[in-house]
Amino acid sequence: MIEVKRLVYGYQASEKPVLNGIDLTVRQGEYVALIGPNGSGKTTFVKHLNALLVPLEGSVSVDGMDTRNPRDVPEIRRRVGMVFQDPDSQIVGMTVEEDLAFGPGNLRLPPQQIRRLVDDTLAKLGLSGLAKRIPHTLSGGEKRLVAIAGVLIMKPRCLVLDEPTAYLDPAGRQRVLGIIRELNNEGITVLHIAHDLQDIADASRIVLMNGGTVLLDGAPGDILNEGEILETLNLAVPPITELMRRLREQGWSVATNVLTVQEALVEIMASLPGKKGEAHLCAGGAVEAVSHV
Repeated sequence: MIEVKRLVYGYQASEKPVLNGIDLTVRQGEYVALIGPNGSGKTTFVKHLNALLVPLEGSVSVDGMDTRNPRDVPEIRRRVGMVFQDPDSQIVGMTVEEDLAFGPGNLRLPPQQIRRLVDDTLAKLGLSGLAKRIPHTLSGGEKRLVAIAGVLIMKPRCLVLDEPTAYLDPAGRQRVLGIIRELNNEGITVLHIAHDLQDIADASRIVLMNGGTVLLDGAPGDILNEGEILETLNLAVPPITELMRRLREQGWSVATNVLTVQEALVEIMASLPGKKGEAHLCAGGAVEAVSHV
């Protein structure tokens, strides 16, 4: 769906490029997590995917459409919707339902169709009870979901999210992550910039950026198992991964490329004599073990 070739970009021609020769392909339906230290170019990169920025060198195409072609930009932006880190920067309506109606209204859709789209999108994200609310009265998690709804109502094929769980409490974080997971399960391509690596356990692939280039690109378990590289870049290894690494160091016969409590539990139980297949009995114990890492 998205093809990036030798992408180079800089905000000032005289300065070192922020992006320096990125090659990346994203297939329809993938869930790609984008990680890296501050200043690695993640946000600048994703702004190229819906033509908010265009390459100084190289190319970015969406379904075969070149982002440098002005005639293709409106369709590219319909197919690739972006949710910024600060939801207040893209909520424009006086109420939640007015905000959702903004995009379809600009397409001059009939009022009845807009009403139906708004109601369906609110219901899909569990926001129907907030339809009449004024956006600034919402919680952080609710604002994030409204921002996602404002993009989702335009029927994108790809959803780009820039740290969608930043500054949220645990409940808000899990609600947002659950919605992202559901949308991906329905076939929407997801590109998720994440700072907390625990947020990307559902990703099908992780791309690690540093210094404006792609440093690593692979399966989540493999990338998160690169503890030395992650620590060098000040990226905290998820507790589950750290737990499995420590068990391995102590002689346990467990894989270290696991991301969830359930996967860790299977590995731990399988390494105990006579306990293989009993993993489901000890979920609470595994969670308690992880909390002490």
